[in-house]
Amino acid sequence: MELNVLGLTDETEHVYKVLVGLPRATASEVAEACGRPASAVGKLLSGLVRDGLATRSAGRPPRFTAVSPDVAVTALIQEREHRLDEARSLVERLTQTHREAARISHPDMAVELLSDRDDISAAVRRLTAAARREIRAFDRPPYVDRPGSNLDAQVQRQRTGVVHRVIYDREAVAWPGRLDNDIVPSIRTGEQARVRNELPLKLVLSDDRAAIIPFSLAPGGQSVAYLIHPSPMLVALSSLFEAQWDRALPLLATDSSHPGGVTVPGGGPVPGVGRVAGGPAGTGGGAGAGPVPGGDPGPGDGPGPGGGPGSGGGAVSSGVPGYGGGPGYGSDEGPPPPGPETRALLALLAAGLTDAAIARAQGWSERTTQRRIHRLMAELDATTRFQASLTAARRGWL
Repeated sequence: MELNVLGLTDETEHVYKVLVGLPRATASEVAEACGRPASAVGKLLSGLVRDGLATRSAGRPPRFTAVSPDVAVTALIQEREHRLDEARSLVERLTQTHREAARISHPDMAVELLSDRDDISAAVRRLTAAARREIRAFDRPPYVDRPGSNLDAQVQRQRTGVVHRVIYDREAVAWPGRLDNDIVPSIRTGEQARVRNELPLKLVLSDDRAAIIPFSLAPGGQSVAYLIHPSPMLVALSSLFEAQWDRALPLLATDSSHPGGVTVPGGGPVPGVGRVAGGPAGTGGGAGAGPVPGGDPGPGDGPGPGGGPGSGGGAVSSGVPGYGGGPGYGSDEGPPPPGPETRALLALLAAGLTDAAIARAQGWSERTTQRRIHRLMAELDATTRFQASLTAARRGWL
């Protein structure tokens, strides 16, 4: 019978259904309609009154009326739901006690091994969906699911106040199309992103309650993962993330006028593409602004009218026209900031990407990439990439 789930017996439910169609009926009338003895039906009617499903009027013989089902049955449902909630709470408390006791006697219970691709994907989805405060992650290849496939779900979580902090390995940034199609859109929707030259592992932390470490047994081999429950190992993973976060280089999204761009602190867009003006024609005279490394010639390139050095002219440090060197800038002026592509190049160099990886990330050929790196190093008067990064940082370009 349909109402058994509410604690009603088949006989009680049958009597109630008959009573619904027989308002102000006596026990005998209900018994006759049910085809049951009057004494048995009388007891069932008394039970309906006690449970709030019927009312009894005074008089001889007493008459019974069913309480409206939408009121009476709904009240029973709510009472049963309340009791089920109490049972669930008890189960959760007992489960936690059981787990803690098991971990004391069997420490390996703190770690579960997942060896099925679908199980790994499902575990990651459960962890991220269960987060209430923060999700932290190390992002590096290889990937079980396509990068960016969870962006919509991430946006929904961020709207509920769940913070996302992600550190990207240089190989993740160099993954073809990853920067423009996933990383930058994630940053623009609120993700806090940083990049490291190399990360020790892949990791997803859900609050401080659970973590998952996916990995491959061999290149192109079977994917497995460790699911970490509350334990000293989980605390250690949380500390590892925070240590890497402190050492990582932040990435910030530019506005929509620089499609696909990110910036590094103190810098401009990375890697938005466009022209960078060298200044009005004739400013500083002489060679004018000069070409910008990594950008297109600015509108002020070329000699200014009147020729000769500009007012207050004189050479400054690097000797490369257009950026703090050679003729064209006054003695009180520093080199102008670099263009978007140059900032992109600096950020990727600082992240430790190889020439080939930078070429893939930016959509350049390797020859173009090497040429731009050499031009940038000449502009910075640097003989090594480390020296170039250090000089760029001192200038506020990183």
